[in-house]
Amino acid sequence: MTQSALKTWFETARPKTLPLALAIIFTGSAVAYWFGSFDWQITLLCLLTATLLQILSNFANDYGDFQKGSDTVERIGPLRGIQKGNMTEGQLRNGLIVTIILILISGFALLATAYQSLQDLIVFIALGIASIVAAIAYTVGKKPYGYLGLGDIFVFLFFGLLAVAGTYYLQAHSMNWTVFLPAGACGFLSTAVLNINNMRDIEQDKKAGKHTLVVRLGAEKSRVYHCLLLTSGVLCYALFSAINVDSRWGFLFILAVPLLVKHAGFVYKTKEPILLRPMLAQMSLLALLTNVLFSLGLVLAK
Repeated sequence: MTQSALKTWFETARPKTLPLALAIIFTGSAVAYWFGSFDWQITLLCLLTATLLQILSNFANDYGDFQKGSDTVERIGPLRGIQKGNMTEGQLRNGLIVTIILILISGFALLATAYQSLQDLIVFIALGIASIVAAIAYTVGKKPYGYLGLGDIFVFLFFGLLAVAGTYYLQAHSMNWTVFLPAGACGFLSTAVLNINNMRDIEQDKKAGKHTLVVRLGAEKSRVYHCLLLTSGVLCYALFSAINVDSRWGFLFILAVPLLVKHAGFVYKTKEPILLRPMLAQMSLLALLTNVLFSLGLVLAK
């Protein structure tokens, strides 16, 4: 494979999206550590599997949007390899297949290390298959859910509730209801990243018939929705720490709040989609920072 081809695959994998996916796993592991159930081997395998799932989602997104003509030179966001003509549809499809195989290998290694009962094995195999299907079905198929305005729900579930609670359960083999608070926080912040992406691409999505939640709500309500997502994420983290953590370190994530407020203010006031282009990277970094500060706070408070 040439250097140019490697660069194309690297760009298509969207490396800037990967740290946020990793931070979500760190959050689940930090919660497990707080409750005395941390396992570094399981954490590493969760990190590997989550990274591969994120790459699969990115590949599938480009593949599905290319098939439907959603991503054109008119889009505000950066053009990917298949849009530039640097890779063919068949090559990207093969990339999807290879990534799925790698996910299955990583996932089974994770289950072989973590499971303690047949029920665990069955449930997490089902969740793993559901995660693969969800990553692909966002834009691929006759009725992809991303084109029906359901993307936010699936991001909240798979990049929030299931990712954090699943990472915690595989280490603790029990469930504390408060785990769903940081899981919800990760879900809200991850959904905010998707929301900014869809706000930026609202005009192009309308033309392509991609009825994201932003298209359905309209630009003004989407700005309010974005602020509610950020507020909900912070409140979930604050409630978890108030219930479980008897230390100021448990509120370390508050250091990110002024930055979140500034970001929310800019998004709320901005009516031109093109001006939101840098806000996508900023939102990803803010979600990453908030999750990392929360996780670090739990470790320091222990």
